[in-house]
Amino acid sequence: MSNSLLQIVLAFVGLSSGVIAAAGIFAFLAIIGVYPRVIGRTDTKMHILLFETMIILGGIMGNIVDLYELPIRFGGSLMLGTFGLSVGIFVGCLAMSLAETLKAYPILIRRVHLAVGIRYMILAMGLGKMFGSLIYFARGMG
Repeated sequence: MSNSLLQIVLAFVGLSSGVIAAAGIFAFLAIIGVYPRVIGRTDTKMHILLFETMIILGGIMGNIVDLYELPIRFGGSLMLGTFGLSVGIFVGCLAMSLAETLKAYPILIRRVHLAVGIRYMILAMGLGKMFGSLIYFARGMG
């Protein structure tokens, strides 16, 4: 097998593996209900095609930026803050969808006998995650 043919085969296998892994992650997020929950909560069912397009474009652009290590040189602190907030909201939606799918919170509520205050428990978990991340990045660990 010639060197150029080997390079083409390796490129094909690598790209195919990436596409399969990305499709698996998107399917997992769809199955646990992240996207339908966000669409239902925001009452934006009329923009479902836009949601689908942005999810696909986000996955493609994220892969391109990660693969080629493209620097993002615009927006400064405002862009970084917006990106951080968006990622935080997405991770929160992911965690809530996964928790609801696994029915973890109802079990915890029954065992702890927590009748009121579930919103404070969720808020405390979110704030703990936020402060932990801030400490992690402030100390230069990331």
